[in-house]
Amino acid sequence: MIQKIVTSALIAGFGAGLLSALLQFAFVQPILLHAEQFEGGELTHFGALGSSMSDAQHWVFDPGRDLLTIAFSTLIYAGYALMLLAAMVAAEERGHDLTPRAGLVWGVAGFVAVLLAPAFGLAPELPGMAAADVGARQIWWFATVAATGVGLWLVAFGRNWMMWGIAIILLAAPHIIGAPLPDVLTGPAPPELGAEFASRVLGTGLVVWAVLGMIAATLWQNAPDEG
Repeated sequence: MIQKIVTSALIAGFGAGLLSALLQFAFVQPILLHAEQFEGGELTHFGALGSSMSDAQHWVFDPGRDLLTIAFSTLIYAGYALMLLAAMVAAEERGHDLTPRAGLVWGVAGFVAVLLAPAFGLAPELPGMAAADVGARQIWWFATVAATGVGLWLVAFGRNWMMWGIAIILLAAPHIIGAPLPDVLTGPAPPELGAEFASRVLGTGLVVWAVLGMIAATLWQNAPDEG
């Protein structure tokens, strides 16, 4: 079973990682390049020389940067796929069917846990944006992902009000505590650019996670059982 999980997850993660990289090149990277112009002083936000959204650079292939993006995306989604498929298989062993449609739901749940819930407190950041201490943000991010993941599991598979109550507490706790925020809000890029960046990161993430869940479930369903 472990070999089947690993094989299915690695293939699904590689495919989802490639999709993530392609979507990033098409929708996210142009905004990053635009923000880097503000960070480097080539463009200014205030005054008569302010830029428009149409000034964003189009993606041009950069071998070093883009190959690293592809490698990072495939590696990280392979890791996500391993965790997601392990959870799906655990649910299947509890009597829940693992179909491509169920995989889609699992993928959306993974998106909520890994991207949407943390973004409620720590939105995706453009280069040069003010931020709190990186260690504090990492701790809050990991705690939020773990609490959200367990909370969603209890919502889906809990059998009584006590478990559902614990789920609500886990889902709400990170946001009641609050994410670490910078003391002063500063940054060279326009806030409109930051908002578009955050929305595109979350939009592409939703697509990739949904595809990841579907592919992982399909591969698991069709893979031959180990002898």
